[in-house]
Amino acid sequence: MSEEPAGGDLARLRRLNARTVVGVLRAEAPLTLTEIAAQAGLSRATVEDVIRELAGRGWIAEAERTAGTVGRPARRFRFRADAGRVLGVEIGTHTVRALVTDLDGRTLGAARSAVDPSTGRRRRLAAVDRVVARCLEKAQVAAAEVYATGVATTGLVDGAGRVMHADSPPEWTGVDLTEHVGRLVGGSVLVDNDSRLAALAERWRGTARFADDMVYVLAGPRCGSALISNGRLLRGFSNAAGEIGALSAVRWSDAPGHLMAWAREHAESPQAEQDPKRVFAAARDGDRSAATAVRRYVRDLAVGTSALVLTLDPQLVVLGGEFSQAADLLVEPLVAELNRTCVRTPEVKASTLGEECAVLGAVRLALDHAEQLPLERSAGL
Repeated sequence: MSEEPAGGDLARLRRLNARTVVGVLRAEAPLTLTEIAAQAGLSRATVEDVIRELAGRGWIAEAERTAGTVGRPARRFRFRADAGRVLGVEIGTHTVRALVTDLDGRTLGAARSAVDPSTGRRRRLAAVDRVVARCLEKAQVAAAEVYATGVATTGLVDGAGRVMHADSPPEWTGVDLTEHVGRLVGGSVLVDNDSRLAALAERWRGTARFADDMVYVLAGPRCGSALISNGRLLRGFSNAAGEIGALSAVRWSDAPGHLMAWAREHAESPQAEQDPKRVFAAARDGDRSAATAVRRYVRDLAVGTSALVLTLDPQLVVLGGEFSQAADLLVEPLVAELNRTCVRTPEVKASTLGEECAVLGAVRLALDHAEQLPLERSAGL
């Protein structure tokens, strides 16, 4: 990295240097100033200035010196993951989750609560309040100590954290989650669509860790998607990139109906009518009508997936959401459908993160924001 100021922008240069040093220390064991300088591509003097600044703000600490060496051992420095706390919140149709972590993403506390899908805005937000309070209590973290909070929610979210449109849950369109969650904790609050944050989690800890170009497909009682290009989430001009399901021709709004119809027709109780995942077990047991319902679901899912693949030309398609647990029934036929329509069919894999995928993505969103705080302050901004 160049250490010469460009256009006299010294503050920007110092911020870039600080970001580079923090990135080196996060990725490695404790390092000496010389080792940091070599890996960062900076002079030793510049690294000394950055380390001094960040250590003064508590983000960098000197590691214990190794005993048994000849002479005075060189000073080594490490990133302090305990310097801050971040919060991830997922507000789903059926569940509210919260997760507190340190700056390395290590879980310090977690809480969740089931929510009835018919629950309206006021009671759903009250559930968010309870889950966040319980999570912070378990982590022994005061609300004011939270550096940043990421929030994953169903629906289309604008850049300010307001839900612009949501088919479900009830009364969700128009809710200002930045304002509401901002009353519960300190620090910045960042809100995004749950599919998009699930894709972020896959890129961080899941199936897509080594994929810079990826399509994420949410397979569940509703369908959704997100796009990652060159390692970054695509949001678009109005934060609506990847909302292919809004186009009725792709049939994503119809896809889950095939499974729901089978569940209703073969239900032994009112609860069973609302459990479309039963169809997968029946299909594995050889039920032909269940297998037909799954096949129709995959065909509809493949229409929108093909459009996204043809648009992005990704390395990988990740199948996430509740139905990804039935990957043995979905992945192979989805690939077969993509082979019929795509110029090149990418690899298709199921998510490995389970039900916590979206809340993990919310944590990653908060971490990405929190990591910039000491860098901006060290640059005198």
